[in-house]
Amino acid sequence: MFYESANSMRANLCKTESGTDFSFPLHLHSSFEWITVTEGEMQVTVDGVCHTLCMGESVLIFPHQAHALHTPTHSRHFLCIFSQKLVQAYSKSVTGKRPKSNLFTLSPFFLNELLSAHVSEYSEYRLKGLLYSLCGEFDTQAEYVERRGDGAELLDVIFDFVERNYTKDCSLHALSAHTGYHYVYLSHCFKQYTGLSYTDYVIRYRVNEASYRLRNGTETILQTAYDCGFDSLRSFNRNFKRVTALTPQEYRDKKG
Repeated sequence: MFYESANSMRANLCKTESGTDFSFPLHLHSSFEWITVTEGEMQVTVDGVCHTLCMGESVLIFPHQAHALHTPTHSRHFLCIFSQKLVQAYSKSVTGKRPKSNLFTLSPFFLNELLSAHVSEYSEYRLKGLLYSLCGEFDTQAEYVERRGDGAELLDVIFDFVERNYTKDCSLHALSAHTGYHYVYLSHCFKQYTGLSYTDYVIRYRVNEASYRLRNGTETILQTAYDCGFDSLRSFNRNFKRVTALTPQEYRDKKG
């Protein structure tokens, strides 16, 4: 499992994607995600519950719900990922709650509107109206349960801390000083919710940042290692290969 930082933290995030025979590994982020299938079948697993979506069926995934997508044979899909802040009133109304089921059926009118959406061309008000309509349709069909103490708000703080401090000291002890929580509690909370150790998450975050720089920048590998928070080239090479199965030089050559 990994945390998808690209779909988190941006207050105005709204993006749509479509594709064929799509699969994506277990991950989470701090945005809502709506997925519908327009052809074939897709298995969408949310918090360990697998839903088989057939044509016209949808799921609405809440922020910080771990989810994965898998196409056994064939599917066409459409998805929309959008920030909590774009539907702030709805987001506040479901704070501390989770739906019993993420599965729902969207009325043909709103389905057609969303499938034809060009969000980059929409005004803020039209975009928010469309997303609120989506959440409203879900809300009329949903039953909610109180979210168990899953530490989602604390996770937001942790993710933000890593994003801001990955180039320097973002150890558990530094995180403890930042949050006021004991480092053992922070470690346990993070592992329990994400399935990753905090240290492993930091390493993966740094490797992801380094991958982007190696692919798009002109810095030396040594400079990239230091700029991404690694204290030695040896540590960088070892961890980079563990995460990507390639050395930094092999990765740069392959992507070049």
